[in-house]
Amino acid sequence: MKAFVVEKYGKDGVSAADVPEPTVGNRDVLVRVSASSINPLDKMVRNGEFKQLLKYKTPFVLGHDVAGVVTRVGSAVRSVKVGDEVYARPRDLRIGGFAEYIAIAEDDVAPKPASLTLQEAAAVPLVALAAWQILVERARVKPGQKVLIHAGAGGLGSTVIQLAKHLGATVATTTDTRTEELVRSLGADLVIDYTKEDFSKVLSGYDFVLDSLGGANLEKSLTVLKPGGLAIGVAGPPDSGFAKQAGAPGFMGGVMNLLSRKVRKQAKKLGVRYQFFFMEANGSQLRKLGALYDSGKLRPVIDQVFPFDRTLEAMAHVEQGRTKAGKVVVSMVSDGN
Repeated sequence: MKAFVVEKYGKDGVSAADVPEPTVGNRDVLVRVSASSINPLDKMVRNGEFKQLLKYKTPFVLGHDVAGVVTRVGSAVRSVKVGDEVYARPRDLRIGGFAEYIAIAEDDVAPKPASLTLQEAAAVPLVALAAWQILVERARVKPGQKVLIHAGAGGLGSTVIQLAKHLGATVATTTDTRTEELVRSLGADLVIDYTKEDFSKVLSGYDFVLDSLGGANLEKSLTVLKPGGLAIGVAGPPDSGFAKQAGAPGFMGGVMNLLSRKVRKQAKKLGVRYQFFFMEANGSQLRKLGALYDSGKLRPVIDQVFPFDRTLEAMAHVEQGRTKAGKVVVSMVSDGN
């Protein structure tokens, strides 16, 4: 089958290749991929940023989002059948959405939301799971709380804004002039154009901040939190919780804590908290999220759709910051179905 494979770690490490169709275990489903989408995580894995924790063996197929049709099921699979349209974020070490077929653990797949095309559904799994796990499981956002979402027009930010509003929060977001109207339509109550204003000068008393930029932006984000407030970073720096989540040896927790020592020390001084976040595959959560898409509480935001043979171009489009808003989708089909 055709696939886009990481032959070696690094910017030029991905190439088109013919690879064997994946083997299907007892609890796996084989999915004919209709569409996938590009995530910042694809670049990070390609570049080997997590290679001490996520030990992929090159060559491996890249791609963290999948929507498609089940063509085979393992002998122990009960919840999925051949012909079902599904979507998934395959678990770590079993990714491979940039291919014609992928074998996915039954527990990681869910029925595609009926209201979405396969192309639209491919834009959803990673960012929707991240939004759910951040807001519901980690931050436990409650009605009336104040949350700040950075980069609100991005794939993750646009999803988190919608889910935060569904949970009853008051939402502030940063974006630029071009996408101010979009983020308001997604539910943002307060929009800060970062090209004109410094968010840390106008915001205070927030319960939660989601930072996807890291560095100075993360450090400033700590200052808008109320005492006891929580900042979660998805761009780093990682902490010991990530090492534990990845099942790494104990010493790696110490290494991760060293990397995040500066920001954790600053957070402690301000009386707030910092955590690094790395999402996990979860089919049952995708079922809940699918219901939110079908009820109109959530909607995908798609920047552009590239044909499968232009996957490398799609990745470059995202890496070079040419995405105006939302996700970039890679499609095997031309009509979205």
